[in-house]
Amino acid sequence: MRALFLLLVALNLGFLAWSQYYAPADALSDPHPLSRQIAPERLKIVSPEQLAAATPRSPAACIEWGSFTLAAAPRAEQALEPLALGARLSSRRGEETARWWVYIPPQGGKAGAQKTITDLKSRGADEYFVMQEEGKMRWAISLGVFGSEGAAKARLESLTAKGVRNAQLGARDTTVTKISFQVQDADPATQEKIRELAQGFPGSELRPCP
Repeated sequence: MRALFLLLVALNLGFLAWSQYYAPADALSDPHPLSRQIAPERLKIVSPEQLAAATPRSPAACIEWGSFTLAAAPRAEQALEPLALGARLSSRRGEETARWWVYIPPQGGKAGAQKTITDLKSRGADEYFVMQEEGKMRWAISLGVFGSEGAAKARLESLTAKGVRNAQLGARDTTVTKISFQVQDADPATQEKIRELAQGFPGSELRPCP
């Protein structure tokens, strides 16, 4: 071990002496760094704005926002107007099988239904449909039909937040006409704006165009 230690000391002393007195001038440093650059004329200093413009952006996509009943679709379309989407905006009508619905059971015939509607309007819940076909649900108030239980729960929670206390969630197997809005060439900023709009429409969903 002592011999190995002495050998290492000797090697270090030898390297120090070589670097101080015998090494070429450019062995430890480059005295002419600029002359050794490769194609320096291709180097260019850019501003932060130019750098942002040159950064690859996320590709635009076609997105669909839906699905809305015939009664709710006009309000959703109106909400999209400030985005000035022009020809990029289109609507798609389709038939969907609704498995769930949110409703208020019959409240004593036609008079009870009218009283319920007045209360709904006073709370800002103006999307409803009065069930008038014969049967045990005659004069019930439908507050929306949905393809998924999650969307129906979101609608029920929004109504509860407005003070609607007698709304219920139930299973319902029926085919309904729904409207969806499609936006072509939707960049990330546009998608984010529509996502913010969707928060005001509980039960609606944002998805890629089919």
